Amino acid sequence: MSVEFKVNGKAAKASAETDTPLLWVLRDELGMTGTKFGCGAALCGACTVHVNGQPVRSCQTPLASVAGKSVATIEGLGTNGKLHPLQMTWIQHQVPQCGYCQSGQLMSAAALLETNKNPTDADIDAAMSGNICRCGTYQRMRAAIHDAAALMRNA
Repeated sequence: MSVEFKVNGKAAKASAETDTPLLWVLRDELGMTGTKFGCGAALCGACTVHVNGQPVRSCQTPLASVAGKSVATIEGLGTNGKLHPLQMTWIQHQVPQCGYCQSGQLMSAAALLETNKNPTDADIDAAMSGNICRCGTYQRMRAAIHDAAALMRNA
């Protein structure tokens, strides 16, 4: 059976079993390797993508659940070849160290800024609490999110 949905605004069709995790469809069938496998149990956040604008853990999201929906991955975060404000501030604050968790971190932060244009530290901590960074760059992430929010408010 095939499942049709959109990925980063473009039509996609996957022929995997409907209970296959979205993560593996994105990576193995559609070649979108920016989304990472971390724990496989939806605990670390490395596999975070958006489904209809909501952050989800793609390692535990069955393909069937995205039929007819819109999926956004890290590859679609910037637009028209330009970095998203979060990507710019991530670089400015030197957030990534090993970089493995960063796609999930960025997608969780982007979901926060879609609904909250001026988040407090507590808002950021709550939104990012499901994302683990083994390098411990949480303070830099928080600063980058505040700066991206300011850029987005002033755009």
